[in-house]
Amino acid sequence: MEKIPFLEVFAEHPNGALSPKRVINVNGITFGQGVVFNTGLTFGGIDFHLFKYLDIAAENKEGVLIIQGFYR
Repeated sequence: MEKIPFLEVFAEHPNGALSPKRVINVNGITFGQGVVFNTGLTFGGIDFHLFKYLDIAAENKEGVLIIQGFYR
């Protein structure tokens, strides 16, 4: 399992929205670049804004970053 800084995985837009910089998988759901996570919305059961700037616990498997959790 890797420990990855949040902003290496997500881009933060001027309006506060987040987008993955690479293909990610969260709770079995895969998201690619171009997906926009607005504040207060959950994707794969996660509101990424609640974990903004925390390190991410993840595993890279066949080009997909599988997010396992976040370090506090």
